[in-house]
Amino acid sequence: MTNSTADKLQAQDVERFYKEGFLVLRGAVAAKVCQRARSVAHACLSPLVAPVEYEADVGYPGAPEQRMGPGGETPRRLLHAYARDEVFAELANTAAVIERLRNILGHSVQLSQCHHNCVMTKYPGHSSATLWHQDIRYWSFDRPELVTAWFALGGENRKNGALRVIPGSHLLELDRGRLDSELFLRPELPENKTLIRQAEHVELQAGDVLLFHCRLFHAAGKNLSAEVKLSPVFTYHLADNLAIPGTRSAKWAPIECTR
Repeated sequence: MTNSTADKLQAQDVERFYKEGFLVLRGAVAAKVCQRARSVAHACLSPLVAPVEYEADVGYPGAPEQRMGPGGETPRRLLHAYARDEVFAELANTAAVIERLRNILGHSVQLSQCHHNCVMTKYPGHSSATLWHQDIRYWSFDRPELVTAWFALGGENRKNGALRVIPGSHLLELDRGRLDSELFLRPELPENKTLIRQAEHVELQAGDVLLFHCRLFHAAGKNLSAEVKLSPVFTYHLADNLAIPGTRSAKWAPIECTR
């Protein structure tokens, strides 16, 4: 592939991202890295290594009602992934991902340690469904210009709770009344029903990476398969897009992506 062809493809990717709010990088991560990451994640799950968020903590549809009840100890996320093991730091700095992020955001890309920075662990049996939301709803930065990278360590499909996205929804300015008290889309409203009908499932294979805008509406179903689904997730922003002091977004310093 010539440099001019590569530049053209990158420009097309950036155009697609800004139009649709998401982009899939196929085969961005080597198979051996995916395997190492899966092995480390499983080792962190049995025995369970803190810090962890449990399904019962979030109260989403299908989640156990309390930690002391059936399924209450089902983990939802292994937190602080970047610092857990070097393989997750390697994933977060995947060359193809950082290159696209620089195309989309700009050169000085940083990784937030405060948001995502986890391995999503969607278990069969007690996994919850995530309602339609934008990630930016609880984040506090100077500008709503952040991109999340979702890494598939195995197949992600409708059966095991792959993400669904609403293309172009990152460009919408919705009235506050279309969202509930937790800033999820209210699915009973006719205008939201119309919007949700435009949704697409994003099916991934091991090594694929989904990039999506912090204002893109997305959701996910329960895991109806027989195996846990493991998905490292990291969020990035430019160095000059600062977290607002005193907020959760400023709790830990960002990490410079140097690759």
